[in-house]
Amino acid sequence: MNTRKFLLSFNKQLAEKPIVYHLVKEYDLVINIFRARITADEEGFMVLEVSGTEEHISQGLDFIRKNGVTVNEAEKGLRWDKDICTHCGNCLPHCPVDALYIVNPKTREIGFDSDKCVECLNCIPNCPYGAVTSVF
Repeated sequence: MNTRKFLLSFNKQLAEKPIVYHLVKEYDLVINIFRARITADEEGFMVLEVSGTEEHISQGLDFIRKNGVTVNEAEKGLRWDKDICTHCGNCLPHCPVDALYIVNPKTREIGFDSDKCVECLNCIPNCPYGAVTSVF
Protein backbone atom coordinates (compact mmCIF):
# COMPACT_ATOMS: atom_id res chain seq x y z
CA MET A 1 0.00 0.00 0.00
CA ASN A 2 1.34 3.42 -1.02
CA THR A 3 0.44 6.77 0.51
CA ARG A 4 0.86 10.13 -1.22
CA LYS A 5 -0.29 13.68 -0.57
CA PHE A 6 -1.78 15.98 -3.21
CA LEU A 7 -3.02 19.53 -3.61
CA LEU A 8 -6.12 19.60 -5.83
CA SER A 9 -7.55 22.69 -7.52
CA PHE A 10 -10.84 22.79 -9.35
CA ASN A 11 -13.27 25.29 -10.84
CA LYS A 12 -16.79 26.09 -9.73
CA GLN A 13 -18.37 23.57 -12.12
CA LEU A 14 -16.59 20.77 -10.22
CA ALA A 15 -17.19 22.10 -6.71
CA GLU A 16 -20.39 20.10 -6.26
CA LYS A 17 -19.28 16.86 -7.94
CA PRO A 18 -18.53 13.86 -5.69
CA ILE A 19 -14.90 13.47 -6.80
CA VAL A 20 -13.67 11.96 -3.52
CA TYR A 21 -16.57 9.51 -3.49
CA HIS A 22 -15.47 8.17 -6.88
CA LEU A 23 -11.87 7.79 -5.70
CA VAL A 24 -13.06 5.68 -2.76
CA LYS A 25 -15.80 3.70 -4.49
CA GLU A 26 -14.36 3.09 -7.96
CA TYR A 27 -10.62 3.00 -7.27
CA ASP A 28 -10.58 1.43 -3.78
CA LEU A 29 -8.54 4.32 -2.34
CA VAL A 30 -8.41 5.45 1.26
CA ILE A 31 -8.71 9.23 1.44
CA ASN A 32 -7.69 11.50 4.31
CA ILE A 33 -8.74 15.10 3.68
CA PHE A 34 -6.40 17.49 5.48
CA ARG A 35 -8.03 20.69 4.29
CA ALA A 36 -10.64 21.83 1.79
CA ARG A 37 -11.99 25.21 0.82
CA ILE A 38 -14.39 26.72 -1.69
CA THR A 39 -13.63 30.42 -2.29
CA ALA A 40 -16.20 33.18 -2.84
CA ASP A 41 -15.64 32.66 -6.58
CA GLU A 42 -16.44 28.97 -6.00
CA GLU A 43 -12.93 27.86 -6.83
CA GLY A 44 -12.04 24.76 -4.89
CA PHE A 45 -8.86 23.66 -3.18
CA MET A 46 -8.24 20.43 -1.30
CA VAL A 47 -5.21 18.85 0.33
CA LEU A 48 -5.60 15.14 0.73
CA GLU A 49 -3.64 12.02 1.41
CA VAL A 50 -4.38 9.06 -0.84
CA SER A 51 -3.56 5.46 0.10
CA GLY A 52 -3.85 2.41 -2.12
CA THR A 53 -1.97 0.45 -4.70
CA GLU A 54 0.16 2.49 -7.08
CA GLU A 55 -2.02 1.29 -9.96
CA HIS A 56 -5.25 2.44 -8.26
CA ILE A 57 -3.73 5.79 -7.27
CA SER A 58 -2.61 6.34 -10.86
CA GLN A 59 -6.04 5.38 -12.24
CA GLY A 60 -7.80 7.62 -9.69
CA LEU A 61 -5.57 10.58 -10.56
CA ASP A 62 -6.21 10.02 -14.27
CA PHE A 63 -9.96 10.03 -13.56
CA ILE A 64 -9.93 13.33 -11.67
CA ARG A 65 -7.58 14.98 -14.18
CA LYS A 66 -9.95 13.97 -17.01
CA ASN A 67 -12.71 15.68 -15.04
CA GLY A 68 -10.81 18.99 -14.96
CA VAL A 69 -9.12 18.79 -11.55
CA THR A 70 -5.55 20.08 -11.37
CA VAL A 71 -3.37 17.73 -9.32
CA ASN A 72 -0.15 19.00 -7.80
CA GLU A 73 1.99 16.54 -5.87
CA ALA A 74 4.98 18.84 -5.45
CA GLU A 75 3.14 21.71 -3.79
CA LYS A 76 1.35 21.37 -0.49
CA GLY A 77 -1.25 23.66 1.08
CA LEU A 78 1.31 25.02 3.54
CA ARG A 79 4.57 26.79 2.76
CA TRP A 80 7.58 27.27 4.99
CA ASP A 81 10.12 29.83 3.79
CA LYS A 82 13.53 28.95 5.21
CA ASP A 83 14.89 32.34 4.10
CA ILE A 84 12.37 34.22 6.25
CA CYS A 85 12.63 31.83 9.22
CA THR A 86 14.77 33.25 12.04
CA HIS A 87 14.87 29.88 13.84
CA CYS A 88 13.26 31.36 16.95
CA GLY A 89 11.54 28.01 17.68
CA ASN A 90 8.19 29.56 18.52
CA CYS A 91 6.47 27.17 16.08
CA LEU A 92 7.91 23.97 17.55
CA PRO A 93 5.57 23.37 20.50
CA HIS A 94 2.56 24.07 18.28
CA CYS A 95 3.33 21.38 15.69
CA PRO A 96 1.61 18.14 16.83
CA VAL A 97 3.43 15.89 14.33
CA ASP A 98 6.95 17.37 14.48
CA ALA A 99 6.85 18.49 10.84
CA LEU A 100 8.72 21.54 12.14
CA TYR A 101 11.75 20.28 14.00
CA ILE A 102 15.26 21.14 15.17
CA VAL A 103 17.78 20.11 12.52
CA ASN A 104 20.86 20.88 14.61
CA PRO A 105 20.58 21.20 18.42
CA LYS A 106 23.81 23.25 18.60
CA THR A 107 22.65 25.93 16.15
CA ARG A 108 18.91 25.52 16.91
CA GLU A 109 18.27 25.52 13.15
CA ILE A 110 14.65 24.71 12.29
CA GLY A 111 13.64 22.38 9.44
CA PHE A 112 10.31 21.51 7.84
CA ASP A 113 9.22 18.03 6.68
CA SER A 114 6.22 18.60 4.40
CA ASP A 115 5.52 14.85 4.25
CA LYS A 116 4.76 14.83 8.00
CA CYS A 117 2.64 18.00 7.89
CA VAL A 118 -1.09 17.43 8.48
CA GLU A 119 -1.93 21.07 7.73
CA CYS A 120 -3.38 21.84 11.16
CA LEU A 121 -2.17 25.43 10.58
CA ASN A 122 -1.11 25.88 14.23
CA CYS A 123 2.25 27.18 13.06
CA ILE A 124 0.88 30.13 11.06
CA PRO A 125 -0.36 32.33 13.94
CA ASN A 126 2.62 31.28 16.05
CA CYS A 127 5.27 32.45 13.57
CA PRO A 128 6.02 36.10 14.39
CA TYR A 129 8.00 36.50 11.15
CA GLY A 130 5.54 35.07 8.60
CA ALA A 131 7.81 32.23 7.53
CA VAL A 132 4.81 29.88 7.39
CA THR A 133 1.88 30.71 5.12
CA SER A 134 -1.13 29.00 3.61
CA VAL A 135 -1.51 28.49 -0.13
CA PHE A 136 -5.26 28.99 0.26
